[in-house]
This record gives sequence, structure tokens and C-alpha cells, in this order.
Amino acid sequence: MLCNRSFVAAAALLSAAIVAVPTPVPAQTSSATTPAPKAKLTRQKLSEMRAKWKANKPKLKACRAEVRKKGLIGDDRWFFIEDCMDKS
Repeated sequence: MLCNRSFVAAAALLSAAIVAVPTPVPAQTSSATTPAPKAKLTRQKLSEMRAKWKANKPKLKACRAEVRKKGLIGDDRWFFIEDCMDKS
């Protein structure tokens, strides 16, 4: 009988603890508070940049040589070339 009472008491405490724990509500996120993800190049943006760069081929060649020296790849490569071409 003592075992049943302790079992019932333990079950009551456990169920009360489960009910007392509040469920977490996900925080509302707004675009103003979340940081923007790293800029990603789109195919259209890249095509526009390359068309503009082809007007100054000697400078583009020099910028590409710098990219090879630095070993840049992917979007980092294109962003570097964009910055290099914008410099006077």
C-alpha cells in the first residue's frame, strides 16, 4: 500500500511539472532585425558586370591576374574583380 501511495504521489508531481513547463513560442522575426545573408551573385547580375568589363580588356586582364595570385574562387573572385574594375 505504501508503494502505491508513493507511486501515485510521484506521478502527480511529474504531471504537475509537465503542465507547469511553458511551451516556447518562436520569436517573430522581421526583415529589419535579421542580418542580410552574404550577397550572392545571380546569373543576370554577373552577365551585366562582365559586359561592362569587356569594354576595358587590359584592366580586366590585370584584375584576373591578381585573382589568380590571390587564389580566389567562386563569388569572392567575382566580387574582387568588380572592386578592381571600379578602381581608377
